Amino acid sequence: MQPPIPYSPDVETIAEDEAETLQQLEEALRQILETTAEDYGHALRSVHAKSHAVIEGELAVLPDLPPELAQGLFARPARHPVLLRISTNPGDILDDSVTVPRGIALKVLEVEGPRLQNDGAATQDFLLVDGPAFLNRDARGFLGGLQLLARTTDRAEWAKKAMSAVLRGTERALEAVGSQSAMIKSMGGAPPLHPLGETYYSQVPFRYGEHVAKFSLVPVSPSLTCFAGQEVSVHGRPDALRAEMDKALRGGPFEWEFRVQLCRDLEEMPVEDASAVWSEEASPWLPVARLTAGAQMGRGEVRRAAVDDHMRFWPWTGLAAHRPLGSVNRARRETYRMSSEFRARVNRCPIHEPAALDLPR
Repeated sequence: MQPPIPYSPDVETIAEDEAETLQQLEEALRQILETTAEDYGHALRSVHAKSHAVIEGELAVLPDLPPELAQGLFARPARHPVLLRISTNPGDILDDSVTVPRGIALKVLEVEGPRLQNDGAATQDFLLVDGPAFLNRDARGFLGGLQLLARTTDRAEWAKKAMSAVLRGTERALEAVGSQSAMIKSMGGAPPLHPLGETYYSQVPFRYGEHVAKFSLVPVSPSLTCFAGQEVSVHGRPDALRAEMDKALRGGPFEWEFRVQLCRDLEEMPVEDASAVWSEEASPWLPVARLTAGAQMGRGEVRRAAVDDHMRFWPWTGLAAHRPLGSVNRARRETYRMSSEFRARVNRCPIHEPAALDLPR
C-alpha cells in the first residue's frame, strides 16, 4: 500500500459559489425547522429528527496501534464513555414504513486536547450513516436534495408510504440484476433493515491527526451480527424500529469496531467528492477502537428527551486533530449550528455538552 497522504489545508478546494450555496442550505434547513415546529408544537432537528434508540457504552482505544493509526483521539490507549443516538434522515417524524437512510451519532466523552471550537467541552462527535458514500458530490448537490426535502416535509404521509413501497420494489428489481441505486434508497426504496445489524460510515473525510481518513462503525458481536440483513416488519407499526431495538437492547452485551480508512491517493480518494467510495483494496478499513455496551432499554420518553432536546451532534464538536474536511462538511458547520440554536430558542431548552453519562434509567 502507498503511505497515507499527509494532512495539510491544501487537501481542500473551496468552490467560488460556496458561500451562496451555504446561505441557500441554511434557508432550506430553516424552512424544515419552522414547518415541523409549527406542526408538532415543538422544535425538532432539521435532519435526523426521529430517534429510535439511545445507547450508553464505552469506547476503548486499542493498544499498540502503528504510528499512522495512533492519531488524535486514538493516539494512546484509553477508555471513554460514549453515547449513541440511532435515527432516520428526514426532519419530520415519519412512519417506519417510509424507509429512508438510518444514522448513528456518537458522542465520545472525556476527550482532551486542542479543540475545533473554544467551547470548554471535552467531547468528540462522529456522525455516521448506513451507506459508504454521500448521495451528492458536494454542497451544491446537497442543496438540491435538501430543497426537495424541505418541500416534502409535512406533505401527505400516505403518499410517502406509497412512494416508499414502490421504490422498494424497484430497488429489489435492480438488485436482482446486480445493480443498486443510491438515489432510490435515499428516497425510501431501501428495505426496512434492523439498524443494529448495519455498518455505518462517516461518508465524508476528516483530518486524522497527521493524515486524512474516513470512519466506520461495524457490528462484530453475535448479539449484533445476528440482525445483519434482517428486515423489520413495519406494516401497521409506525414505530416498529423503536420497539424492535428496545427488545434487542435488553439483551447484550454488544460490541462494535470503530475503523478508519486512510487516504493514500488524493485522485483515487478525493476529499471534495463526497459521493466517491474509497477503494478498500488501495486502503483497507483498519480497527482503532472497540465500542461496547451492556443490556439496557433502547429509549424511554424521559431518556429520549434528555438527548433529543438537550444535546446536539455536530461534526465540528471535537478535536482539531479530527477537523471535518470537504464541501459537505463545511456546509454542516453553520447550518447545523443554526439548527441547534433554533431548537434551543423555540423549546426554551439550552443545548449543552455533557460531562458524564447520566441519562434517566
